[in-house]
Amino acid sequence: MKNKTSILIIYTGGTIGMIEDEKSGALKPFDFKHLLKHLPELKKFNLNIDSYSFNPLIDSSNMNPAMWVELAKVIQNNYEKFDGFVILHGSDTMAFTASALSFMLENLSKPVILTGSQLPIGVIRTDGRENLITAIEIAATRKNDKPLIPEVCIYFEHNLYRGNRTHKFNAENFSAFTSANYPPLAEVGVRIKFNNQFISNPIMDFLIVHTKLDANIAILKLFPGIEKNTIEAFSQIKGLKALILETYGSGNAPTDKWFLEALEKMIKKGIIILNVTQCKGGAVAQGKYETGASLYNIGVIGGADITTEAAVTKLMYLLGENFAIPEIKKLLKISLRGELTED
Repeated sequence: MKNKTSILIIYTGGTIGMIEDEKSGALKPFDFKHLLKHLPELKKFNLNIDSYSFNPLIDSSNMNPAMWVELAKVIQNNYEKFDGFVILHGSDTMAFTASALSFMLENLSKPVILTGSQLPIGVIRTDGRENLITAIEIAATRKNDKPLIPEVCIYFEHNLYRGNRTHKFNAENFSAFTSANYPPLAEVGVRIKFNNQFISNPIMDFLIVHTKLDANIAILKLFPGIEKNTIEAFSQIKGLKALILETYGSGNAPTDKWFLEALEKMIKKGIIILNVTQCKGGAVAQGKYETGASLYNIGVIGGADITTEAAVTKLMYLLGENFAIPEIKKLLKISLRGELTED
């Protein structure tokens, strides 16, 4: 007799895991060991469901690389015991965590689905109930006795997205996330429609977990009127190894001599500069206009259609692996986990 599919729910903290205290009425985290008490619908799944909670629980605004490492190790330590993983996480930094895990979990062959909610699960109108139930169902879905979604994903409000393609774009609506440059992996209505042509399939079946992340990076968002001293201040950051330059449109930036010279000086110091568009859809094409070609000519790397969240975590991963600068520049142009569209 085949064993039941098993799912591990990992609760990091965040809005979804809150219920009202019976005495005070205040919101408090609930004990996920009693998950079935609060969500009896889960009993209808023919699944073995277990849970693991961070201690202490954290607000997602406090998420950091050390906690990504803890998450990756929880998955690694339980990888052979469970068929899929559902991570409950605050929505504010969920796209960063999903992106980070996608790079840290190499050769992933099981679902790692992040979800959360805009309203606590203990509130009557919560979106957390549907998000959690569907995330579990997707994580447990198999085809030919293999997980159908062997990726790090975000499930939120009827859509399953590749995690490193997402961005939180709305703080008020239940549809909080978007994936402007990559289609949903699944769309949920009366039935779950899986878009199989967009789902990744691992070549190898053994998990490699990377736990060395280097956060010596910075983000510089351009705006009209940016001053020379602002640009130069970044070059003075002690230990800075990489700069994400958020440019206009398809990768455009000022062509002022002082601006280009300041960036070129940083590059000659060994600082990697990655060009990412401020737009939530579209891609950097540094040679399309003169204003972008100038960046290419001084050695700025074009980030194609990568999100800022994925750019941040990809750089942390590559720097943490201690690759040489030329190798990092090469890998930034290549899709390692489906995070960008190659030319």
